[in-house]
Amino acid sequence: MSNLERDPAELVAGTAVLDEADVELLEPRDVPLGGPRAMNVRRTLPQRRRSLIGGWCFVDHYGPDDVDATGGMRVPPHPHTGLQTVSWLFEGEIDHRDSVGSHALVRPGELNLMTAGRGISHSEVSTPGTRRLHGVQLWVALPEASRDIAPFFEHHAPVAGSIGPATVRTFVGSLAGSGTTATVFSPLLGAELVIPAGATIEVPLDATFEHGVLVDAGDVTVNGVAVPVSHLAYLSPGRSRVAVTAATPTRIVLLGGEPLGEQIVMWWNFIGRSHDEIVAFRADWQGEVIAAAEPHGRFGTVEGYDGAPLPAPELPTVRLRPRG
Repeated sequence: MSNLERDPAELVAGTAVLDEADVELLEPRDVPLGGPRAMNVRRTLPQRRRSLIGGWCFVDHYGPDDVDATGGMRVPPHPHTGLQTVSWLFEGEIDHRDSVGSHALVRPGELNLMTAGRGISHSEVSTPGTRRLHGVQLWVALPEASRDIAPFFEHHAPVAGSIGPATVRTFVGSLAGSGTTATVFSPLLGAELVIPAGATIEVPLDATFEHGVLVDAGDVTVNGVAVPVSHLAYLSPGRSRVAVTAATPTRIVLLGGEPLGEQIVMWWNFIGRSHDEIVAFRADWQGEVIAAAEPHGRFGTVEGYDGAPLPAPELPTVRLRPRG
């Protein structure tokens, strides 16, 4: 998914609040994505005071949207560097095409994982039969040792596990008997948990990880702290479990990972390590857009998409600073 932000200061999503239980609440901010037919999402990461949770660097939550009213998702070909995109749907269907020749459907309960490495481009379009669109788009920052690898694409469908009455589908890593062999380059966890009304569950955690709990739906508390829908509850390392109580039917997304220990520069759809590197990525993409997506360039060509690629926005007038 394309991130149309132009100024790194605008990447700030709401505010972060610490309470007595040491659960940091990250508030969402509405952001339009996808060019002229913008689709609105709710973004909780990155923020000014928190850029990363493990390697997770970007959390967008969208829907449920009535596609007949909103027009659905139509994101033209756009570039990425230095990251992995993690697409996870609750409802609907999205057509994915990329410049390494992948053509796949994103469906509920199935993971589409695209590793950009040194450079890739892709498009995302909701399918004609989709009436409701609802899910999350996540990015993972690749560590220094892996960020220039060749791009590739994977698809995985995790088998469900359980924690008490809750159903768990783990799309990255493993939890509660559910997991995938998705390729990642730093220790990570990503899972969807569906919890029935009235239940409290104790979710086991890796104490070396920091975690985030994104609430998709429901009246829920995390370690006794109320977390509103579309908010992200941050939990620092050192915890072996977290208590989640659902007063109503609830769905959450649990993200975790060992602290990356690196600073990144993140702008538009690029992750690098310096301002000058981002400038070079943008110049490469703009050159390829002008040259009608040169197939032998850094980002390649997305075959089968009917339309022009998305041009990059203008860079900010100040130098981009590392964060992390």
